[in-house]
Amino acid sequence: MTENSRIVITGAAGFIGSCLAGYLNTQGFEQLILVDEFNRLDKMSNLKEKESWVKIERDDFFDWLSTKKPKIDFVFHIGARTDTTEFDYAVHERLNVEYSQRVWDYCMVKGIPLVYASSAATYGAGEFGYRDDHVIPFKLRPLNAYGISKNEFDKWAIREQSQPPFWAGLKFFNVYGPNEYHKGRMASVVWHSFLQIKNNGEVKLFKSYRSDFKDGQQLRDFIYVKDILQVCYWLLENFQLLKIPSGLYNLGTGKARSFEDLAKAVFAGLEKPPHIKYIDMPQDIRDKYQYFTEAEMEKLRNAGYGEPFWTLEEGISDYVKNYLLANNHY
Repeated sequence: MTENSRIVITGAAGFIGSCLAGYLNTQGFEQLILVDEFNRLDKMSNLKEKESWVKIERDDFFDWLSTKKPKIDFVFHIGARTDTTEFDYAVHERLNVEYSQRVWDYCMVKGIPLVYASSAATYGAGEFGYRDDHVIPFKLRPLNAYGISKNEFDKWAIREQSQPPFWAGLKFFNVYGPNEYHKGRMASVVWHSFLQIKNNGEVKLFKSYRSDFKDGQQLRDFIYVKDILQVCYWLLENFQLLKIPSGLYNLGTGKARSFEDLAKAVFAGLEKPPHIKYIDMPQDIRDKYQYFTEAEMEKLRNAGYGEPFWTLEEGISDYVKNYLLANNHY
């Protein structure tokens, strides 16, 4: 890719999409085609000082492509409905399956490489493990409509005979970092912990409702958004050079950590002693809660990605000190 390459980012005003736009700017890419709902004022600060070629409303994108016929060199399809408490599957089906199929078909017809956001929510309760092979998606039983929709698109992509010249579905695990400020209830536990400490001096974590997990010892694979950006950029620059195989790829750190560890790291970033209180889990998510996730990362490593991932303590320290306390965006 050259600095004049035109790169599409859907979900460009959201958490990961806006960080990706900023990261690509730092690498010299300014001919970005940013796609999102730009009437969402709560997200627009994420795009402040970011360079782009054009901004297109999500629902106008395909008409714009048909009318303008722009030359596009790469697509990052990050946009999705990510609310795990949205139980109307039709909403997820329209935005996460059907819209993604249209993006895929356009990339296939035009010969454009595609990286899209999948999710660890596809793995459900983890009864089939966390392997990113192409057999397991057909066995999985996600716990919510969001996870179901992401898995349905993964299965559809695997089955498709007509494909873009390169594609990668990145199964994001628990991502945290700057530019998630607009996400409210769906923001990371790091963000919520920071606000709780700032306002009340303590962090509230959910009690466990399983005998094999103590309160606060529920385990997740937490990954700093800066690792997501590096992997996306590595794919952009190396998919041809390294002949990276198309397919699904886990994107976590490969190391599960507890929510207690996370809360203590936020306190450490604020240079405060930990004070944690355990509260009841909301009924609407109690039977849909993942108690353990841990990405198997061999597939991405075998494809050639060799960079280390931020540790939980390193990532949270950077996030707290350089973004949350400073009220900065990425």
